[in-house]
Amino acid sequence: MINLYALTDAQLRDLLVELGEKPFRAQQIRDWIYGQRIERLDDMRNLPRATIGKLTAVAELGELKLAAQQVSRDGTIKRVYELRDGQLIESVLMPYADGRMTACISSQAGCAMGCVFCATGQMGFSRNLTSAEIFEQAMRFARELAARGQRLSNVVFMGMGEPFHNYEATLAAVHLLMRRLGIGARHITISTVGLAPQIRRFADEGLQVKLAVSLHKSDDAQRSKLLPINRRWDIAALLDACRYYCARANRRISFEWAAIAGENDTIEEARRLGRLLQDINCHVNIIPLNPTGDYTGIPADARNIEAFQVALRSFGVGSTVRVRRGIDIAAGCGQLKTALLLPSARAGSTIRAMPKEAMPQP
Repeated sequence: MINLYALTDAQLRDLLVELGEKPFRAQQIRDWIYGQRIERLDDMRNLPRATIGKLTAVAELGELKLAAQQVSRDGTIKRVYELRDGQLIESVLMPYADGRMTACISSQAGCAMGCVFCATGQMGFSRNLTSAEIFEQAMRFARELAARGQRLSNVVFMGMGEPFHNYEATLAAVHLLMRRLGIGARHITISTVGLAPQIRRFADEGLQVKLAVSLHKSDDAQRSKLLPINRRWDIAALLDACRYYCARANRRISFEWAAIAGENDTIEEARRLGRLLQDINCHVNIIPLNPTGDYTGIPADARNIEAFQVALRSFGVGSTVRVRRGIDIAAGCGQLKTALLLPSARAGSTIRAMPKEAMPQP
């Protein structure tokens, strides 16, 4: 079956012509799919039933299969999707008190970066996602929210995988989000563990999409232990690329800092970090470490984080502490982890499917 989400406008027109239909039908179908955000092709109302029948015989709306869903006490929703080849990915919807609805989506099945405190990094790498597979995760949330009079306001590429390790598909998905869902560039954030050449390439794209870089340590020896990619592009190379991004894109960059008790939450660490970042147009997002099965570190306490922030401010570096969401269902930053879906996994799953009524309400 043909995934209509994967077709360009020209490809959709060509498909309709092959089916013996007029090319102008393509615009009608796009309006229903992306404007009305229908769930089934049968929901289209101003097309002949014969046309819908021809299309339904060869095409479908998306290819992700919902395998499981969990809802957190704070309203966060985590979904497990099965891909056509049996791989599993996870995506998350986070509702906020100010009305924002943020989708956290995956760009890969697994991850090759090997960050030791990240559950996805611990599971290893399976494959890149296509741009359509990336886009559909957000489209699903947008469609269901629209049916409730709500809208998907933000998308962050902070799910499974390293977006810049799947650069072309990630950028193609960004353009789909902007063009087909109407999400502004400044409401989209790409998070990278620090692939310096891709940061420079991204700077040259001319997009207003936000960029977040996972840093977590202020010296190479310690950062390499946490983030093996540092052995390829060390802190100096990474920060040079970040300076290029800020100058070229005329944008502020965010640095992500997983605050780990006794590891990177000290005043001395904050001072080293402040000296590194004081000449960069940046902001630090401090994320108290979220628990994962194969890493023994624990989150820094609030007092140490507050002192850390004070030390950063003395270098002119601002910071905020990210609100932790979905921790009770392992939906927080660094907690997403799945495996190849085997028949035994289907039978033994402990994740309960949730009804659509579990979607967050206004």
